[in-house]
Amino acid sequence: MAEKDIKKANKKIKELDKKIENLEKELEELTAEKQDLFEQLQRVSADYSNFQKRSPKQIADSVAYEKKAVLRSLLPSIDNFEHALSHASTAKGEEALDNLIKGIQMVFDHMLDALKTHGVKRIDALGESFDPNLHEAMMRRSEPDKEDDTVLEVYQAGYMIGEQVLRPSKVIVNKIETDEAEEEAPDTTDENTEPEQDS
Repeated sequence: MAEKDIKKANKKIKELDKKIENLEKELEELTAEKQDLFEQLQRVSADYSNFQKRSPKQIADSVAYEKKAVLRSLLPSIDNFEHALSHASTAKGEEALDNLIKGIQMVFDHMLDALKTHGVKRIDALGESFDPNLHEAMMRRSEPDKEDDTVLEVYQAGYMIGEQVLRPSKVIVNKIETDEAEEEAPDTTDENTEPEQDS
């Protein structure tokens, strides 16, 4: 019987040795996986740290570049103003006024073109239906031959960049006043009646 117990014990020892060997392999694999993940985490952390350091500079550079582009597009308008003023000072009489008006018109047109190149467009308001998202009503005026809530006059043009309003148009809006006077409902309470008292 002892020999049978020894065989059983040896068999159990072999099984346990095999389990130990499998567990050691699993431990090695998990240790290697843990090390890989730790190294990945360190790389991601370093990349994120570098990104945080780089990001503000990239944003500042981008803003500076855009500012330069906008300002550069406006410089020809300054040149046109300068030319208009120099020609106006040498001309006489009505010619001076015509030159000045033409010069100012050129500057105005050029500035609108410069704004268009940056995605800015003028809001068309005159004759349109009042839209509080695009227009700011400065006052109301009544013109019966025009539709109610129609923009009659633009005090100050509005502008959009893409779908966002930079500045709403300041406008005068048509408000048709009705001639109908509202009739008051007749008073049905009798002033001579006294409230009933409980006795």
